[in-house]
Amino acid sequence: MPLITVFSDALAWLGRRSARAVALSMVLALAIPPLGPLAKQAMVPLILALLILSFVRTDIRSAFGGGRAAVAVAAVAWIILALPGVLGLVTAQLGEPGALTLAVLMQACAPPVMSAPAFALLLGLDARLVLAVMVGAMAAVPFTAPALIAHFSHGALALDPLALGLRLAAVVGGTALAGTVLRRAAGPARIARWSTHLDGVNVLLLGGMAFGLLDGVTFAFIDQPLFMARLVALACALSVVGIGATMLVFRTIDPGDALTLGFASGHRNMSVMIAATGAVLPPETWLYVGAAQFPIYLLPMLLRPVARRLRRTPA
Repeated sequence: MPLITVFSDALAWLGRRSARAVALSMVLALAIPPLGPLAKQAMVPLILALLILSFVRTDIRSAFGGGRAAVAVAAVAWIILALPGVLGLVTAQLGEPGALTLAVLMQACAPPVMSAPAFALLLGLDARLVLAVMVGAMAAVPFTAPALIAHFSHGALALDPLALGLRLAAVVGGTALAGTVLRRAAGPARIARWSTHLDGVNVLLLGGMAFGLLDGVTFAFIDQPLFMARLVALACALSVVGIGATMLVFRTIDPGDALTLGFASGHRNMSVMIAATGAVLPPETWLYVGAAQFPIYLLPMLLRPVARRLRRTPA
């Protein structure tokens, strides 16, 4: 059997088990910590590849059809203004911001994770709306995040809006262009036929990111098990609250779209915020970034039955 056939069959097999495979990749990342530093060096290419693949598989022009434009604008405002404002008011009651408060504020003010469309596709849901919301949030975050974080952190943490804006513009613009060119070259029909194989590619890319994002987390669990357990519990609680609140607010739209918006709202891209700060953060903030990966990688497996039921629910 030709090697290319074996590889193709392996990708399809992996794609059919995508949610479980993504969760397993996080377990492997924790079990094999020496691979973390190597994967960390490949984080940028992995993120770019995930975004390009999302644009390849999604017709972004149709994302604003069928009444989605108004929903996308409302979702962007909810994700980058309303939720951060509510969480900021809650943290303000805790007194002067500490390292964990800063981490939570950064998470709340960040745009959705760049893998949100990939997770939507892995769950068998329509990725068009969440891709449009992710792009819109990235365009608006340089204007909203610096002001919100400076206000609620009492000036303890400052972001460079110009650096953040240029970085996000380069990422989104470059990947959108590459994805659109590849989509036109392959054609929608061929992409649809390769759907399962592309799910397998998504799994490999997300797995590689897991190794990089969880670098150092294993040793932190060994050194400070109770502290890390509390961080993971906090990250999971915030994710679940974000998903639930968003699905409640957008309960009148298509149920699958509401779930994907919930996933985007509950899981934020803290890496771009870290880059905008110049990566000068307290150690506890870095550990929280690793803890925040647990709900991102584990919840899709738990949400798979929900997504399956929603796909059968008429809009």
